[in-house]
Amino acid sequence: MNAVDDAEVSPGLRDAVRRLEALTGRVVRDVTDGHARWELYRAALASDAARPGLLAAVVVEPDGAVASAAVGEVLEWVPRADRDVWVRALAPSVRAFSERRARELGVLEDLRSGAGVRELGPGLPDGWSDWLQLRIGAEVSDPSVLRLLAASGRTRRIRRTAAEALG
Repeated sequence: MNAVDDAEVSPGLRDAVRRLEALTGRVVRDVTDGHARWELYRAALASDAARPGLLAAVVVEPDGAVASAAVGEVLEWVPRADRDVWVRALAPSVRAFSERRARELGVLEDLRSGAGVRELGPGLPDGWSDWLQLRIGAEVSDPSVLRLLAASGRTRRIRRTAAEALG
């Protein structure tokens, strides 16, 4: 998260920051400071009323890392059907992480709701990130899923988390 030159701060970004400041009560003293914008975006994450303004800010955010971080965080807060809108708000060069996180959140939600591993398709759990494997081990109660991770999880921590969840 780097500072951007004042010339890189578009009127759209200035406007989006002002709207978020009004919605969150948080003030950004230097709009060129990516860390300051990130803190504002984090405050907006916690507010249903501010989230549309956050999406507008992501669209005009000049720092791809800041935009990607905001989208990566918001994906857990928004309904599954809305995630693609957030991912598409990112520049194509910084979408990969958020695309994967959105897919993985869908897998996690499916498994939480009772979908079995067979229903999710091939490449499991090898195709799952460590983040997803840990979340599944901690949040999914299906014994067949937990046994799969206890036996085939990528790391000892993942295997231990799944084994402990099995009881």
